Amino acid sequence: MNVFPRTNLRALFRFAFFLLPFAGAAQDPAPDLSANPAVATSPLNPALPTLFIAGDSTAAKANGQPVQGWGEPLAEFFDRTKINVANRARGGRSSRTFITEGHWDRLLAEVKAGDTVLIQFGHNDGGAINGEPPGSTRPLRARGSLPGLGEESTEIDNLVTHQRETVRTFGWYIRKMITGVQARGAAPILLSLTIRDRWTGGKIERGSGHYRAWIREIAAGAGVPFVDQSRIVADQFQALGEAGVKAFYGPDHTHTNLAGAEIHAASAVAGLRGLRPSGKFDRYLSARGSAVGADTIGWLNLPEPAEAKLPSIVLVGDSTVRNGRGDGAGGQWGWGDFLGAHFDGRKVNLVNRAVGGLSSRTFHTQGHWRRALMLIKPGDVVLIQFGHNDAAPLNDAQRARGTIKSTGEETESIDNLLTKLPEVVHSYGWYLRQFVREARSAGATPVVCSLVPRKIWKDGRIVRAAESYGGWARQVAAEEGVAFIDLNELVAARYETEGAANVEAFFADEHTHTNQAGAELNAAIVTAALRALPGDPLGAWTR
Repeated sequence: MNVFPRTNLRALFRFAFFLLPFAGAAQDPAPDLSANPAVATSPLNPALPTLFIAGDSTAAKANGQPVQGWGEPLAEFFDRTKINVANRARGGRSSRTFITEGHWDRLLAEVKAGDTVLIQFGHNDGGAINGEPPGSTRPLRARGSLPGLGEESTEIDNLVTHQRETVRTFGWYIRKMITGVQARGAAPILLSLTIRDRWTGGKIERGSGHYRAWIREIAAGAGVPFVDQSRIVADQFQALGEAGVKAFYGPDHTHTNLAGAEIHAASAVAGLRGLRPSGKFDRYLSARGSAVGADTIGWLNLPEPAEAKLPSIVLVGDSTVRNGRGDGAGGQWGWGDFLGAHFDGRKVNLVNRAVGGLSSRTFHTQGHWRRALMLIKPGDVVLIQFGHNDAAPLNDAQRARGTIKSTGEETESIDNLLTKLPEVVHSYGWYLRQFVREARSAGATPVVCSLVPRKIWKDGRIVRAAESYGGWARQVAAEEGVAFIDLNELVAARYETEGAANVEAFFADEHTHTNQAGAELNAAIVTAALRALPGDPLGAWTR
């Protein structure tokens, strides 16, 4: 259970640019519950591995109604003849006070080689470090950690314990937990925070303060697995809508009832099942746990808007826009990974939701467009680039990703050999129109881009797609009355200016995927084309 892949650190730094908010320190701490009972422990079977939970009241055992933490129903998703599930979360604690009050040492004393420890903190770390601020009606807790991930510290005379204390950063406390678990021969897994029932403009809050980004960054830096519980639950709750989500919470916006706890527990299971390499936890699941589908997109490390109040430039497309995890694996980068360098992150979010290997059809049918649309709000700009994979077969057992080669309303009904489900396949143009129309309905401005060209030369020129996908993208943009950027032509012309020998240095494979230099070149071309649109609508956001 304790063998997991290490995370490429380059992914961390590229992702942090998109996700980490730029201002402010921390969210307001969780509302206080009337009681935070001590952990009730029962003997663990020493012959079995154990799954531990370290966290706060959002995971801790409560009375079930009106409040229950997700760590309690989690046990129902596992076969306890094969694994122990030990919920050691304690309400009201931060990463700091979970350690300073001795809860962490007591948990660690139970951990043995082969165990797994789920670690989730942050809701209370934004509280006061010592005395409450003037005007606060909160009880004196002295539980806040210093914001950030560094080695900073401050000395206090703790008003609660009456002891001298060195207070550290949130990152310091979480890293201490990670190293403690690893020293026992066990595996730590970090989880982002539970979702709060807070909505703005019809969008649910997708993480409290900086903590979601910080937890991801700590996991990447330490090379330990990360389960983005915030995203998994937020996607479900966004689909349900604000009124529907009320049924999952207790007396406040933070603490779930039993039904909400079960949703969060199922999301933790989905996240665990989605970790790569897959299957590490499958052998320990109960029938209920086995019925939970794996989180299939967590490994992609897809960004979300860093600052909800800012407009966003949202990118959708294939691997020429974002390859794999967006970490440069195999030396391959998409141009969307470097577009952010041309825009001011204090003014606009850059959200690259492109997914490699997909066509306009499979980006739609696999739910990626639906999830991207959840993030899009009025005032955003959506860049759309597909075509490289749309020429593939309509139906096969490998990808089944092709589209009908036109912009019309033709359809073909198939029994999809990959999904084993019936499907109506549409034209390339039809899928582009869905993206355009739905983005516009969300109040955003869609911009259609033709596909960047491959490095294929004929008679001294780069082969264009003006008579196929490039031309069809132009046609859809014209018919829908939206902006069009002919990347196919603009990039091809630049390659020809550079010459075949120099263009070789822009690619990481035979002819399709650019390396960093090629992606940076294409990002610069995209930026110039955006600036050249009538009225320079994105000019105020550029650096």
